Amino acid sequence: MGSAKTKCAPPPRPRLSETIRKELSGSKGRYVLSRDGAEAEITFSVLSPQVVIADHTGVPDALRGTGAGQALLAHMVEDARAQGFKIVPLCPFVNAQRQKHPDWADAFQV
Repeated sequence: MGSAKTKCAPPPRPRLSETIRKELSGSKGRYVLSRDGAEAEITFSVLSPQVVIADHTGVPDALRGTGAGQALLAHMVEDARAQGFKIVPLCPFVNAQRQKHPDWADAFQV
């Protein structure tokens, strides 16, 4: 007799994009994802209405592996397209994701 193996589906990923907010103060800002008391962020500097520098991505241990950084950057790319600015990927994570997503090329200035 053969043994029947059952596969369990991985748990569904949370819909992170619904929890993202943008904060702006002068020429500095950040995209923030908050969940269960933890915050992930992409910080940025506004050079001009057409150019925004993505400075840093910070994801705490509690949110690592959840797609938080990816969701933050996807939100920033959507904003760049909608508002007509280009992202300069100074942050290594942002630059690596840019290279993995050629469909985002229109949102970046390199």
